[in-house]
Amino acid sequence: MNKSDITSEQILDMYQIMVRIREFENQAIELAKMNLTRAAIHTYNGEEAIATGVCACLKENDYITSTHRGHGHCIAKGADMRKMYAELMGRETGYCKGRGGSMHIADVKIGILGANGIVAGGIPISVGAAFAIKLQKTDSIVVSFFGDGASNEGAFHEALNMAAVKRLPVAFVCENNHYGISMNVSQSTSVERISDRAKAYGIKGLTIDGNDVVEVYTSFGKIAEEIRNGSGPVLIEMETYRLSGHYFGDNENYRSKDEVASWRAKDPIQNCREQLINQYRCPTELLDNIIKEERAHVMEACETAKSDPEPSPAELSKDLYDPDFKKIEWRVRTSNSSSVL
Repeated sequence: MNKSDITSEQILDMYQIMVRIREFENQAIELAKMNLTRAAIHTYNGEEAIATGVCACLKENDYITSTHRGHGHCIAKGADMRKMYAELMGRETGYCKGRGGSMHIADVKIGILGANGIVAGGIPISVGAAFAIKLQKTDSIVVSFFGDGASNEGAFHEALNMAAVKRLPVAFVCENNHYGISMNVSQSTSVERISDRAKAYGIKGLTIDGNDVVEVYTSFGKIAEEIRNGSGPVLIEMETYRLSGHYFGDNENYRSKDEVASWRAKDPIQNCREQLINQYRCPTELLDNIIKEERAHVMEACETAKSDPEPSPAELSKDLYDPDFKKIEWRVRTSNSSSVL
């Protein structure tokens, strides 16, 4: 897939998804200000091009694993915003019945294997899913989203090693937003490019501009096809920047206003908008209407979720165990005296 092959309609679709993510996150911040959310909120503002461009290349039977900063991934994969807001506010109608919160949204039916509050926690899960796909001999692939900080965790290295040994259909997408909470990547990582770590496992690694949705879409489209054709795992570093703090309420005293302003000028949504206007002659009115429409959809989902019920105390002990689970009993077979479950 080349940039010249992409149509204005495809870019418009991705612009709309990016706007949807941004509007969702902005409203999530408002909910946090009103103390309606039940846990910390880590927004995806500034990184929308990555989830959007990657998920635009995925099929319904493909899977993703996400992170504590996972709202954008879930929306790009098709998650229901009402259920997401309900989960953020601890409502019974949420994806996890209000018990997981912002960092644990999952919907296996549409391929979302779960966001994860543990740094690098989703990476081994993606490898397990990819192993199952290989055994089942389907054409599905798995994408594991994670941040630059996760590339320093043991789980990252163990997962890449196993994926490489088994040549599994998984793409490791590192969203390098340059900060692990408050530490700059230059202070925590020994290599200049996180994608260079692919060399240690004999797999393909590359770094691309994660703020250019067209670049993400075209680059990942090629990689996805290679993986489907049996090329094995790939490590892709996508450079980006979170425009908000690490979480809502972060004082951001570890980075300068000038640094934030320089990256704000690279805002992926604004850049996509300018590209649509300048290269594809899209009317500004059309783009403005998309913002209005998405804002309305987001507000409708949010307001509906606000009125949803909170879990009843009577439900507290439910969903702790499989309802079909039976007490384990040890039985002795007299024929060979072996103990079995």
